[in-house]
Amino acid sequence: MSGGVDSAVAAARAVDAGHDVVGVHLALSRMPGTLRTGSRGCCTVEDSNDAWRACDKLDIPYYVWDFSERFKEDVVDDFIAEYAAGRTPNPCMRCNERIKFAALLEKALALGFDAVCTGHYAKVITDAEGNPELHRAADWAKDQSYVLGVLTHEQLGHSLFPLADTPSKAEVRAEAEQRGLSVAKKPDSHDICFIPDGDTRGWLEERIELKEGEILDHEGNSVGSHPGANAFTVGQRKGLKIGRPASDGKPRFVLEIRPKDNQVVVGPKELLSVDRLRGIKVSWAGLPLKEAMAGERFDCMVQVRAHADPVEAIGWLEEATGEDGESVRELVVDVSDPLQGVSPGQTMVIYQGTRVLGQATIDTARSLSWDPASISS
Repeated sequence: MSGGVDSAVAAARAVDAGHDVVGVHLALSRMPGTLRTGSRGCCTVEDSNDAWRACDKLDIPYYVWDFSERFKEDVVDDFIAEYAAGRTPNPCMRCNERIKFAALLEKALALGFDAVCTGHYAKVITDAEGNPELHRAADWAKDQSYVLGVLTHEQLGHSLFPLADTPSKAEVRAEAEQRGLSVAKKPDSHDICFIPDGDTRGWLEERIELKEGEILDHEGNSVGSHPGANAFTVGQRKGLKIGRPASDGKPRFVLEIRPKDNQVVVGPKELLSVDRLRGIKVSWAGLPLKEAMAGERFDCMVQVRAHADPVEAIGWLEEATGEDGESVRELVVDVSDPLQGVSPGQTMVIYQGTRVLGQATIDTARSLSWDPASISS
């Protein structure tokens, strides 16, 4: 129970379906003011009060479970570490992976519950052999299967998404109002909940040691300086503060971040295009795809952001050596239409039709017409 309209209606539908429902709100911070309030957060004190009122209206028990320590370690500290390494993480993916469908589900199962039910817009379908598959929701505009791409076969078997077939968010709000739920008109939550003012760069500057460094253009020329490479992200345009204009007069964008050398590489927008993605930390949403495990190439669609359009692609697994020296499999994807502004650390989720096959953390994204290695440090 996040305190929003989606989880409230999901709980109501679970009650109507005859389930024995208990409402649980997650306390993710012990420090007032460290999570966003109003429509910009999802786990604040006011959200907790809204969740309690919804449970009271539905006449179900209500509990607050304190996961603040694990949230800090698995989501906040991971976010900082990823930026420090020059990558752009997705904290919502980490929260789903390590908190809502790991820590929460583990505790729920240990207490004798059968499943975690949430207000996500996604669908679990069982195949002919009884294996769960993750699919897109009926309302593609609200579909949240991307951020659930980290769920495993076992986790999907203990997941319920009652909003899966709802045709629109407007219908959910109308149902909430009809049921007398006070959150019927509550604005959606968005952005990063643990950055109160939304200033990600300013927040990171307080937690990552930033040193002034060099800005290079795509030909290796020094064109300026920056206050710290770790605070930038691939595709960024604003905040570069380069005094010298580009020869063609067009804006420059961040093409690459080099945390070891404390350098930022910039260039024209067209050099943001990439056609090959290589991902690490591969996981499958349900059973692994047989073709992939057999070493074959397979057709798929790839999505690199929560609200991005999926792109046709061909994927395959390649053997590689992990950080611990052991053999691992990396997911390689070639896209049919170039993607722009893809940064290491982002999550790529692969689909076949409406089915989510799995996901990987992007390690490298190769440009169609430009090789970053050609620029000397």
